[in-house]
Amino acid sequence: MEFRDYYATLGVARTASEKEIKQAFRRLARKHHPDVNPGNSTAESKFKEINEAYEVLGDADKRRKYDELGANWKAYEQAQRAGHDPRAGGAPFGAGGWPFGGGAGAGAPGGGYRSVSPDEFQEMFGEGANPFSDFFTTFFGGAQPGDGRARARGRRHAAPQEHELAISLEEAFMGTTRKVTLTGPDGERSLEVRFPAGIRDGQKIRAASDGGDVFFRVRLAPHPRFETRGDHDLATRVPVPIPVAVVGGEIEVLPLVGTRIRAKVPPGTKHGAVLRLRGHGRPILGQTGQRGDLLVTLELQVPTDLTPEERRHYEALAELRKAQPV
Repeated sequence: MEFRDYYATLGVARTASEKEIKQAFRRLARKHHPDVNPGNSTAESKFKEINEAYEVLGDADKRRKYDELGANWKAYEQAQRAGHDPRAGGAPFGAGGWPFGGGAGAGAPGGGYRSVSPDEFQEMFGEGANPFSDFFTTFFGGAQPGDGRARARGRRHAAPQEHELAISLEEAFMGTTRKVTLTGPDGERSLEVRFPAGIRDGQKIRAASDGGDVFFRVRLAPHPRFETRGDHDLATRVPVPIPVAVVGGEIEVLPLVGTRIRAKVPPGTKHGAVLRLRGHGRPILGQTGQRGDLLVTLELQVPTDLTPEERRHYEALAELRKAQPV
């Protein structure tokens, strides 16, 4: 088992402040997040290392223990293999014992940034994915006694079940919680399933229960006005009056959620042109405040109910076009 230099993983000095560690984690997590690097095993491995490093350095108590561990980590490991727990005191670390408490703490403090929990990690990478290395598990333990994840693991005595569950595009955008009743050989059981904002079509959500783990594969129901594009973008169609398409102007776009957006239409816009409204797409899972884009296809609207005055103007324009040399 190799010692892990968490400071090097985050690219910070051992004297780095809490703010510097938090900023380094945020920058690297965004760069290597699986949503940004789909199917990239190298980025996935790097994201795991970054997450583990911040789980330790982002928590004052864990960081203190890690710093005190230092170069003595090998002796600590050997003592454990010999059946002696250095945390209980005595040889080889003296009567004072090793200054370790219990298992992992509650996560990174403050600031709105934290490492990914084992449950969230499995949501991203699938059942069985482990966010922590053997080194972390050896020296910082697993879940605390009484931790919900530990209780859930203790209940996994039945084969996992998988069900498909449809949610609306709005629910996937905002996040939602569903109460689901399942019927089995032992009767009915109710589960509360949480779908985080930004959940994508085909992703799986795990819900632990006394009867074993249940997985729900997400299916996004068709929407009358919007379609998904890739993982985070949305697409819609908006009619544009002919005069606006010719001379340019503004149109209003009704987003999936929120207030209307005013978008500029450049002069000479053709039918089928696409406007990209950045930051108005779907939330990016795991990245607070980050969203994809809204792709707006412009459809030129030919008027069919002209007033007499409007018809005179169109006829005058047609005459002008006829008078121009070809």
